[in-house]
Amino acid sequence: MFQKITLLALVLAAVSCQKKETVEKDKIKKADWLIGNWENKSPEGVLSENWQKLNDSTFSASSYFIKGKDTLHFETIILAQLGETLTYKATVKGQNDDKPVFFPSTSETEQKLVFENPKHDYPQKITYTKGANNTLTAEISGNLNGKPSSEKFVMTKK
Repeated sequence: MFQKITLLALVLAAVSCQKKETVEKDKIKKADWLIGNWENKSPEGVLSENWQKLNDSTFSASSYFIKGKDTLHFETIILAQLGETLTYKATVKGQNDDKPVFFPSTSETEQKLVFENPKHDYPQKITYTKGANNTLTAEISGNLNGKPSSEKFVMTKK
């Protein structure tokens, strides 16, 4: 009898672990549409984000803004499934002592990903929205110097 109970407990543990693994991998799959090279050209310069899949639970990206020959902004991004939460980790060169800032997801669908960190100075919210015709809109928002602020960047897949 003890052997049967032990076997049943092991089977239940294995099945529940498999289910959790599936849930985790399914969450990051909602972000698959980010994979690729995205660009926005404007008179101010060129904004690029290049996303790649590192494994079943982690994506990485580099984001940079270039004006002429000058790189005005550069950051690295890790999008990872951590437990039950999709987490956006941004490291901006020259900010926060070059340490990453974490933005846990507050919403993820097949069309939109929302990440928030109310304790960060700015932005407190990062949103990616999948658009028509191979477009993506990245929006940063929150309070800047005590006032609501937001910026939108529409990029096209290359």
